[in-house]
Amino acid sequence: MAIYFSTRQIPGLSALPLAQRMTVMDSAAKCLTVPEKTLLNILKLLVIVPVFALIIRTTTNWHSLLWALLVFLLYPLVVKPIQYSLCAKYVPQILSKERQ
Repeated sequence: MAIYFSTRQIPGLSALPLAQRMTVMDSAAKCLTVPEKTLLNILKLLVIVPVFALIIRTTTNWHSLLWALLVFLLYPLVVKPIQYSLCAKYVPQILSKERQ
């Protein structure tokens, strides 16, 4: 499985404008199987839960708030490439449906 950091890197989407790429990716996300959706949701939880744990620790250590912000900013760098990679295999199906 290839890792895509941008929708422009996905074959078939590079020539499309951003709004249309997002529409195609949204349609492809709806085609994900239950295990793929579960994997993606667990990954999201693994990134988000530490943020809340660090926010709770701010009562004793205010530096935890900075770490929480850092982890929150890393969220798109971790989750989006996996989401794009999982959805990429459904893009040709979506594009063929749009052409008909």
